[in-house]
Amino acid sequence: MNDVQIPLAPAQQLAHDFVAFAIDSRVLRFGRFKTKAGRMSPYFFNAGLFDDGNKLCRLGQFYARALLASGIEFDVVFGPAYKGIPLATAVSMELARLGVNKPVAYNRKEAKDHGEGGQLVGAPLQGRVLIVDDVISAGTAVRQSIELIRSAGATPQALAIALDRQEKAREDGQDLPWSAVDDVRRNLHLQVCAIASLTDLLHYLEASLPFGEHLQAVLDYRSRYGATSTTT
Repeated sequence: MNDVQIPLAPAQQLAHDFVAFAIDSRVLRFGRFKTKAGRMSPYFFNAGLFDDGNKLCRLGQFYARALLASGIEFDVVFGPAYKGIPLATAVSMELARLGVNKPVAYNRKEAKDHGEGGQLVGAPLQGRVLIVDDVISAGTAVRQSIELIRSAGATPQALAIALDRQEKAREDGQDLPWSAVDDVRRNLHLQVCAIASLTDLLHYLEASLPFGEHLQAVLDYRSRYGATSTTT
């Protein structure tokens, strides 16, 4: 391993720090895990393990910094039930701390028939809506969020995720040449902001002695399932 430390660009540094944070929090783990697509992955990202106040505060900071650097404009932050609810809340709180105060909303899995009723909670969905989630696989949850946002008369504008796995999307049991994130850009016409990607994870593993043992397994996985077509 080269001992010379090359300074990272701000976006790369943010991604590097996030990968380290996710590993330290045991949100990002290594081993053998079955994905929703039925693939055996050498790593797994479980955002549900950002499970205390400190972790959620730091997570919100990473999302907010990535979003502000992206230049994506939006009017409302939306967290799809259930995992997206604390994510959207953490993001909106950190944005407000940085002087960018945005309304936040989320949905219930089932509409409530008493009290205020309905499926939506929080601020009204209006204008350009940012969807906040952890990772995407088939994009089903994103499509459901888009339908809900449009039915409320608002515009789905962008998607913010923690990790872009950069692997082939699947449709009708078949692998596609592009990733789930690319599919969101290509077919759902949303801007996408990811804090980190599989490429960033590989760079971290290359530079980290304690976790370097996992590098080859992740490289092999990318070689087999990595997306070859990307959009910008």
